[in-house]
Amino acid sequence: MFMGEYQHSIDDKGRIIIPVKFRELLGTSFVVTRGLDHCLFVYPRDEWTLLEQKLKTLPLMKSEARAFTRFFFSGATECEWDKQGRVNLPSNLRDYAKLDKECVVLGVSNRMEIWSKSTWSEYYEQSEETFNDIAETLVDFNFDF
Repeated sequence: MFMGEYQHSIDDKGRIIIPVKFRELLGTSFVVTRGLDHCLFVYPRDEWTLLEQKLKTLPLMKSEARAFTRFFFSGATECEWDKQGRVNLPSNLRDYAKLDKECVVLGVSNRMEIWSKSTWSEYYEQSEETFNDIAETLVDFNFDF
């Protein structure tokens, strides 16, 4: 399971060092794609395969389903580590997530997320204000804290 929050930076060549714990969970080959809320989602190959299978079940005749799968798959790229434990993030993904220098790497259950530090701070502040409301909504789904 991916969990935790880590501060990192991207070098001038678009490379970022990922925490060792996360590297072990991701394996040697993994998938990076556009995530929601202007971050990047990073999946181990087995989790990506499960997600791919679920997305294939979306109804092709629904425009929202087509739009979402295009968004998700068109940004996806298979990545590997370099010898220093860094991953080179493609420029289109860095641009999407507004990644420049300072980043936040999050563990979120079955995936990892990469955020620009400023976007994460803004998102966190907004979410923190509504956290209780969100928790109450989740209780409606038989989710018990």
